[in-house]
Amino acid sequence: MKKLVVSFAVFAAMSLASAASNHSLRLFQESIVAGTTLKPGDYKLSVDGEKAIISQGKRKIEVGVKQETDSQKFNATSVRYSNGDGKYRISEIRLGGTTTKLVVN
Repeated sequence: MKKLVVSFAVFAAMSLASAASNHSLRLFQESIVAGTTLKPGDYKLSVDGEKAIISQGKRKIEVGVKQETDSQKFNATSVRYSNGDGKYRISEIRLGGTTTKLVVN
């Protein structure tokens, strides 16, 4: 019985570690990601490995990302942009309460 409980605890921990993490994302200006223009507003951000899904209602955009770890926790979720052509393209998302940043491919 003891082995069964330990096995279940290990399985549960592994399942939680591999599950997607969910975050809230607020865009204050029109932003472009993965070739799609997003209007200002509140979005849900789901991260699973090298894939992030930005959704609002039924609309979902899948984005390739590279997860990197910073030395300090980010106070709030924030977005960094590149705008060489006058358009705001999301280049990085820093996840509030974590040391994780997502670099958009």
